Amino acid sequence: MSIATKTGDDGTTGLVFGRRVSKTHPRVEAYGTLDELNSALGMVRAFCEVPLIAERVLAIQKNLIPVMGELAVASGDLVRYVEKGRQIIGAELADELTAQIVDLENNHRITYAGWATPGATKGSACLDVARTVCRRAERGLIALRESGAPVNPNIIRYVNRLSDLCWLWARWTETLTAPLPDPGAAATA
Repeated sequence: MSIATKTGDDGTTGLVFGRRVSKTHPRVEAYGTLDELNSALGMVRAFCEVPLIAERVLAIQKNLIPVMGELAVASGDLVRYVEKGRQIIGAELADELTAQIVDLENNHRITYAGWATPGATKGSACLDVARTVCRRAERGLIALRESGAPVNPNIIRYVNRLSDLCWLWARWTETLTAPLPDPGAAATA
């Protein structure tokens, strides 16, 4: 079977269980932007100088697969999705990210100099790109909800928390690679 199915040539795509919708449908926009986020996180893993972040990003990428899967199901097919053994996203994914944020804020030195101008390191630049894609995905989720489709609030919370974590990881990465201030410089100045 070829990747070129030609079924989307009319501007539609298939959701889980085969329902066809426009490629511009808010549902497609929401899970499509999360797919883009997954690719941006792949860039983080490829370029981040901090092994711990790369390891945790891989876990997040794996978690994004069921998140996208749930979003790719039309509201009317959600019961069927669960009956097929698929899991609905729970609060634990966002809670895990919140715990990582709390750990970073409480147990690691982070400076925020230059935070508004991404690009101090390859890793932090990739993290900032991932953060902005994540924010766009969040807007897509809200647009889907505002279109009248139910959206699992745990997914919205997870994506919101992930953007916060990407921002904090970018600042931490910059801090780790920034030179420490010279304590003797203040004394001689």
